[in-house]
Amino acid sequence: MRQSLESRLAAREETRIDLSPLIDVVFILLIFFIVSTVFVKETGIEVDKPNALSSQQIERNVLLIGIGADGAVVYGGTRIGVAGVRATLEPLLANRRQPVVVQADAVVPTALLVRVIDQAKLAGAEAVHVATVAEDGQ
Repeated sequence: MRQSLESRLAAREETRIDLSPLIDVVFILLIFFIVSTVFVKETGIEVDKPNALSSQQIERNVLLIGIGADGAVVYGGTRIGVAGVRATLEPLLANRRQPVVVQADAVVPTALLVRVIDQAKLAGAEAVHVATVAEDGQ
């Protein structure tokens, strides 16, 4: 009788896998990837940048203003217009000095580009750059 009770208890016991360590490892990996990811900010519009032989890389921590082929001035996916450049950049540049990069389409009139650069400088930008593509396609 005693043997049958032990055999019944052994049959009831199931083998279980403890998922706690697996969940801990998954969360640690998730936190690692979130912390180590570099978030790239885009202007929110597609632009065909002009070519330039003197193109060079600049730092990643910049404020991007986009000017589309239709003349739309965009920051962070929102149309701000030329008049909104100064109002948008002033609070961002008040706390820290960052360069401003204007990504203008190749067909944008020079007068519009100059107006946007002027507004960025009036907002407090120390350096304003125009995004280009290197002639060798980089």
